[in-house]
Amino acid sequence: MTYKNKEIGLIINVENALLSNIIDIGIQHYPNEFGGFLIGHYSNNQTQLNITDTILPNKYKATPYLFERDTIGIEDKLRNYYNENPQKYYVGEWHTHPNNLPIPSGTDISAITSITNHEDVSISNPVMLIIGYNEAKIELGFYVQFKNKLYRYE
Repeated sequence: MTYKNKEIGLIINVENALLSNIIDIGIQHYPNEFGGFLIGHYSNNQTQLNITDTILPNKYKATPYLFERDTIGIEDKLRNYYNENPQKYYVGEWHTHPNNLPIPSGTDISAITSITNHEDVSISNPVMLIIGYNEAKIELGFYVQFKNKLYRYE
């Protein structure tokens, strides 16, 4: 699938199989929220992001309206991706909104801003995928933090 934000000229590419896997993982944790880390790489001109993998947290807290992941052990997993293929690195995060829409909450906006400003994060424009779902429908919302503003992809 390809998602675009025409306003800032950025594109996300992600394989359907990976999206299906992420959705399945998230739904398995129903009725609680769940999430993980996104791995991928940018094109040479930095306008296209290719999301290739996900890493799941080793430790987390989850309720139907909250997901807090820990980074314990994640550095090693990220290092392994990078050592196997230097093009693959942390590009953002994903989480679910069970029985809700894929619209960022105040907590989500604070979290992506915190990630953007964190000294250990090597990218300046992390993406956030929110999976909103209920019994009848699954909706995806891709967002990017760009120049201190959150933009949605279509």
